[in-house]
Amino acid sequence: MDSLATLLSLGVGLVAVIAVIFGCAWFIRRMTGLTGMNNRAMKLVSVMAIGTRERVALMDVGGKQILLGVTPSSIRTLHVFDEPVVTPEVPQSSEFARRLQEMLRKSPGRPAAGSGVPENRDQPPSEDSR
Repeated sequence: MDSLATLLSLGVGLVAVIAVIFGCAWFIRRMTGLTGMNNRAMKLVSVMAIGTRERVALMDVGGKQILLGVTPSSIRTLHVFDEPVVTPEVPQSSEFARRLQEMLRKSPGRPAAGSGVPENRDQPPSEDSR
């Protein structure tokens, strides 16, 4: 009877720890959602490394593009363009990223179509596939 109580106590503790982990993950997601609410107003168009720790960045802010010099100790405005010199592009998702998103949208028990995973996993592999 003592081992049953210990096992029950261990199970309750494990469930509590898992609940705390999921609660923290949910809280962090909610907090990052609040800080990134207006991320469409500023876009990083391009970055180019000049040295080992120095970079030049082109930012799009409210229809104007700003060329910034970035060093470990400072950020300086190099030039402000009234008209955009480069159009900010939306990154194209790769074939791998697209297929991964499709697989994540599917239910966990069913493989994505065309993934090469057999539908029935309960059957042992045939002699040819070993």
